[in-house]
Amino acid sequence: MKEFKILSPTAILGYGFPKKSFMEGMKRKPDVIAVDAGSTDPGPYYLGSGKSFTNRDAVKRDLNIIMENSIKNHIPLIIGTAGGSGGEIHLNWCKEIIYEIAKEKNLQFKLAIIHSQLPKEIIKKALKENKISPLGPAPPLTEEIIDETTAIVGQMGVEPFLKALDENVDIILAGRTYDPVVFAAPAIKAGYDKALSLHLGKILECAAICATPGSGSDCMFGYLGEDYFKLEPLNKERKCTTVSVAAHTLYEKSNPYILPGPGGYLDLKECEFIQEEENIVKVSGSKFVPSKYTIKLEGAKLIGYRTVSIAGARDPIMINKIDEIIEGVKEIVKDNFKSNKYDYYLDIKIYGKNAVMGELEYNPSTKNCHEIGIIIEAVANTQEKADTICAFARSSMLHFGYECRKATAGNLAFPYSPSDFHGGEVYNFSVYHLMEINDNDMDEIFKIDYKIIKGVDKDDQIS
Repeated sequence: MKEFKILSPTAILGYGFPKKSFMEGMKRKPDVIAVDAGSTDPGPYYLGSGKSFTNRDAVKRDLNIIMENSIKNHIPLIIGTAGGSGGEIHLNWCKEIIYEIAKEKNLQFKLAIIHSQLPKEIIKKALKENKISPLGPAPPLTEEIIDETTAIVGQMGVEPFLKALDENVDIILAGRTYDPVVFAAPAIKAGYDKALSLHLGKILECAAICATPGSGSDCMFGYLGEDYFKLEPLNKERKCTTVSVAAHTLYEKSNPYILPGPGGYLDLKECEFIQEEENIVKVSGSKFVPSKYTIKLEGAKLIGYRTVSIAGARDPIMINKIDEIIEGVKEIVKDNFKSNKYDYYLDIKIYGKNAVMGELEYNPSTKNCHEIGIIIEAVANTQEKADTICAFARSSMLHFGYECRKATAGNLAFPYSPSDFHGGEVYNFSVYHLMEINDNDMDEIFKIDYKIIKGVDKDDQIS
């Protein structure tokens, strides 16, 4: 088999890339250009609120370069997890950018749009049939939680992409997608090994992060053979090494040898990494093990509104007593609003002491700290209540009296005025579960629309 070639421009659409690197990729005549456009890494806010965590202008800049080159060179373009989270509103957000570029550059192409936001009735039906199970520490799902959730997406596998590719489309824009799939699906359709295709996709989805020095804002090129794949950075400042590529194989995994996904898992126990050239690594030995077909469900619900205050402290006496001061402040707040019966959450993070690792910190000490950063966070069911709790906690900490305290002007230094900031809506992942499906469910869950884009105003599009 001749090598199947894949160009990955950037780790997430909107993260940017040097145009020079991209054009180096185009010189290698890729069979497909694929890019992941989202993640759950930034948390549940973006799925719940319907907003993108990537900037519109940045996404349009990337798409301008990618679309013009893919269409003019007749190279399929595949985009997964559109708009950052892949919900319907995110999908439409990214579609509008594509329409704008098509009009501005007079591009003509066939577009497939794969939807991933699921009707709640489908999820409730699966729940009644005991086809839904928690993923990790998530609690059992209930109909009440489903009703409270603003948007629920299903993480699709290769099947909807294979169906769309059968229609000879030029661009696929998809909702929530299992990250490796946008790279793996066209290779699988072309007859290449599923395990190697998914493993290569797992690495390409983060573009040049697998190189050294790594970057999510630079391009990576993948070559897929009959029993191997190779990775090549497109920037002369970077190179792939066996260590950098193997390390990225372990990236975001709970088990170093097993990578689960829709319909099965990758078994990487027999993987071999070889330095083929100074900047190219060759990988072989990946295996795919089929299993019960499940898709990951992601959903977010509104739980309140956030207010935050940022401060710093340098008093060594206060720093050494910071734990008892925090407990004292929380107790004062609790006592002060006892009669109001406020339902709130108050957290005080101390940067310089366990703020990053929290309870997992292996060396919990402020012994050598000369200054600390303090973030006071309040969450309540209204913005006004969150403001009240945060302000009272902030003023209580500012003037909190502790043994041997000498300063009377205040304990905290505030870098900003006003000192308190609205964090706005707060969401959590209310749905983080696996749902069992079969082949007959696929078309109902992941519906596909096809559009002929003629480089004109979107109102004149032909469906």
